[in-house]
Amino acid sequence: MRIVILGAGPAGLYLAYLIKRRQPGADVTVVEQNPANATFGFGVVFSDRALEFLRGDDPETYAAITPAMEVWSDMTLVLRNERVTLDGIGFAAVGRLQLLQMLQARLASVGVVPQFERAVTSLDELGEADLMVGADGVNSLVRKTFEQEFGASLSYLNNRFAWFGTTRPFDTLTQTFRHTPIGDFNAHHYRYAANRSTFIVEMDEASFVRAGFERMPADDARALCEKVFADALDGHRLISNNSIWRRFPQVSNARWHHGKYVLIGDALRTAHFSIGSGTRLAMEDAIALDRALAAHGDDVAAALPAFAAARRPIVEKIVSGANASAAWYERFAEHLQLPPYDFAMSYLTRSGRIDLERLRAVSPQFVARYEQSRA
Repeated sequence: MRIVILGAGPAGLYLAYLIKRRQPGADVTVVEQNPANATFGFGVVFSDRALEFLRGDDPETYAAITPAMEVWSDMTLVLRNERVTLDGIGFAAVGRLQLLQMLQARLASVGVVPQFERAVTSLDELGEADLMVGADGVNSLVRKTFEQEFGASLSYLNNRFAWFGTTRPFDTLTQTFRHTPIGDFNAHHYRYAANRSTFIVEMDEASFVRAGFERMPADDARALCEKVFADALDGHRLISNNSIWRRFPQVSNARWHHGKYVLIGDALRTAHFSIGSGTRLAMEDAIALDRALAAHGDDVAAALPAFAAARRPIVEKIVSGANASAAWYERFAEHLQLPPYDFAMSYLTRSGRIDLERLRAVSPQFVARYEQSRA
């Protein structure tokens, strides 16, 4: 059986590893246009359960990655320089490049080395295969090739954001909101290593235009962001790595597979970065697809519908919450005049997946302070 996986991000690498581990005789090819050690962005964040979804079926990968993760149990919101602690809202993070290197090592342990720096412009270049997997991200060639067959949709939100890094290690995942004379800004920042943090700067379209970011040189834009978030950075600088301004792409597909072709990860659907589930969703897609193949004796025609049927309800629930969260961020400037604890409650309930009573069980100290502020 020959399987070709286009894309060597977390979804593609982990799927290749799972298939080759289970079926050593399979011919598994992974093709990636970028070099092995190239990555854009800084750290990736997971929910408080981090990689628990790997522990049962893949303890080796769990044991390889978990020690490298930074973990914390609370979250912090900063509004008008007032800090609100959200107890029990924990996350874990790891450097994106470090994660990719560890997944590459896991894949090498079963005898597969991706073909890096191979740019593919047509699927015909990949030769014959029994299964071809599009794990090639937002700009997926597999999805674009069969756009109508997949029922593909791609749209963009309005807010602008850029991924930076910094040498300041933050104690928790923190959301810092700023209302300034040139516009309204938000920073999502969290440490992913002992002396490194991700620092995502976001603003609404009106602020982006008013401040002149569209025509501003990259170094000037970075310096202006440092000025807006000077208190949060505490003397540290922002670090650029392809830190261009972009709008979040919303990818969806009515159908997940077509013939021998199937999509996973961001090629299949995107989940807004504000919920910290993108990498986990990608790796869980890989797990679900490998399980479907195993359950149907690697009969692709039977396995792909089974994969979609089992995975779709889970994904749609998470993506629905992510879309609601994204909609809140699209209007975050409207909430900036709220009192800090009312603002925090609006933030915590933005996805519609948690109410006051559930929050009371998860974050009792915050709820007590919130109710005190309301009284």
